[in-house]
Amino acid sequence: MLTEVRFVIRGLASATLFLCAAITPAQTVDQSQSNTQRDVDVPFVVSAPSVVRTMLEMAKVQKQDFVIDLGSGDGRIVFLAAQKYGARGLGVEIDPKLVETAVEDTQKLKLGGLVNFRVQSLFETDLSPATVITMYLLPDVNLQLRDKLLQLKPGTRVVSHDWDMGDWQADEMRVIQNPEKSLGLEKTSKVFLWVVPARLAGRWCGQIHKENEAITVNIDIEQRYQELSGSLSITTTGAGSNKTVRKIPIRTNLVGNRFVISHGNQDITADADDAGVTLFADAPRPTHIAGIGANPLHSLPFLFFNAVLLPEPVRLKRSSDCMNVKAATVR
Repeated sequence: MLTEVRFVIRGLASATLFLCAAITPAQTVDQSQSNTQRDVDVPFVVSAPSVVRTMLEMAKVQKQDFVIDLGSGDGRIVFLAAQKYGARGLGVEIDPKLVETAVEDTQKLKLGGLVNFRVQSLFETDLSPATVITMYLLPDVNLQLRDKLLQLKPGTRVVSHDWDMGDWQADEMRVIQNPEKSLGLEKTSKVFLWVVPARLAGRWCGQIHKENEAITVNIDIEQRYQELSGSLSITTTGAGSNKTVRKIPIRTNLVGNRFVISHGNQDITADADDAGVTLFADAPRPTHIAGIGANPLHSLPFLFFNAVLLPEPVRLKRSSDCMNVKAATVR
């Protein structure tokens, strides 16, 4: 049986940091699973307000978000998310006394319509409703949660105070001064951000049909967390059976459900959803040709524009044989 350890953010004496909002009456404590909790050894560490603010800023919390704080302690992360951004939140905490205190403070702050607290193991919590996950745990606990976090909806933001996720590299990391920190000798805190990546490994294919030609698009992707590698193939077949093949290597990072393939002076943006991947080719950037001086007609450097790789957006679906994919263009 795993031992659950989490750091608790304490001290409602700093509640003056919170902006009171007039919301509907508060709720009662949900202890539906409190009888199943494991005994825990709980080290208490004060988390500076600057750390809490940074976590929410890095997650880019907005009003439509639902924040789940794992090991919520006195609830200050979900309180600030509700007060500053209008976001809904759930605090998951294994200590019933801390939950009782958080619920009482919810009533005082009049945030009952936005936040809730639950006595529950973070390992047993359904995280699927969250768009933002915040946590201040321990390295081994982060690793135990990693697979569960990677199954969340692509684009879900995960923010961790001080501890990383092993070989799942953070999309962003900040080091901030924290003179109030009581854990360890360093008076700084690290804040890590991950954006849950879509699961795109495999082959994706689609076609564009023009008047006198057909364009077949094929992407082969290998994926390690948000890191993508592979190739993009664009095959153009004309009416006279003329064939042009472009093969472009892919080495890029996926941010949620979007990645960009760069080729020379052009970018192709890929957006993924539950049904497939849509590719959009940006307009080519002008290229200065070396060795050619200013244009005497316009007194401007001579510029060269490559042809657009994709004349219009194309919709791709998973397939092992591109020839069996029917044309699916996006208008």
